Amino acid sequence: MSPRQAMMGAVIVALTAFAPTWTAPTSEDEGIGGHVSDDRSAIEMLARDAERAATINGSIPAELRLFRYERAPFCREAAGMWVKGLADGTCGEGADLALTAVQCEEGDTLVMPMWRQARATPVDEWGPWQQIDAGGCGVDLLPVLTEADFRRLPLPAPVLTLQPDRGWVLINIETIVSTDPTPVTLRTELLGYGITVEATPTRWTYDFGDGHTLSTRSPGHPYPHHDVFHEYENPGTTTITLNAEWTGRYQIDGSPIWRDINGTANTTTTSPPFTVEERTSRLVADLCTDRPKPPDC
Repeated sequence: MSPRQAMMGAVIVALTAFAPTWTAPTSEDEGIGGHVSDDRSAIEMLARDAERAATINGSIPAELRLFRYERAPFCREAAGMWVKGLADGTCGEGADLALTAVQCEEGDTLVMPMWRQARATPVDEWGPWQQIDAGGCGVDLLPVLTEADFRRLPLPAPVLTLQPDRGWVLINIETIVSTDPTPVTLRTELLGYGITVEATPTRWTYDFGDGHTLSTRSPGHPYPHHDVFHEYENPGTTTITLNAEWTGRYQIDGSPIWRDINGTANTTTTSPPFTVEERTSRLVADLCTDRPKPPDC
């Protein structure tokens, strides 16, 4: 056993004959986007509806939340009562940390028990902390950032660049489009954990407004190296709508591992209206820049 394993094993209370029992939450807890391992007598934590799920992932301000979560050890008071410890892995004054004989394997993640506080409305006092899982070893005890969580993040609208960009284009001539493929980094919270999310646009779909669409994995390039373009066939006024499909990965604070998000998110932008014009060339007797303008221009 390495010194690191011994030190980490002393921080968390695992299931022993001295640990208190806990009661699984009722059906009102269905719907939270995270899970804990079943083989360590833990529970899959769910919320009742989208509002509570949003509360957990941080999209509702802290002062409006009805639930809050924290991982902390078991502590034993002098009177023999088991109580919740502090989030830093220590116990308050007058209480002793309950040690454990459980050791995590090298590279495995050690997770303290999860506790929850609830209140009926945002103006009520918080209720007592209740244990909702036992903690243990393994990344499966860490929360999972779901596709629904990913889609709730404030991903930016894609950048749409047109060439030429002058308020009009010509029929049967290439209208060049491109976008910015740069990944973005966002911060969120899930079940009390800070999470870094890296989102990358990987597919783009253009609706050119004339019944034609184009889906591509290329962000496009400007003239003369352009590879994403469209030729309009008829005059008129139109817009171009660009939909970006994002994939993502996330890293939980305290863990070196990046995990892929199982799902995608989409954002959309639309160009200002522009005209599609048909123009012809012809010979003239004088320069069309002359003033007054020649009548044959």
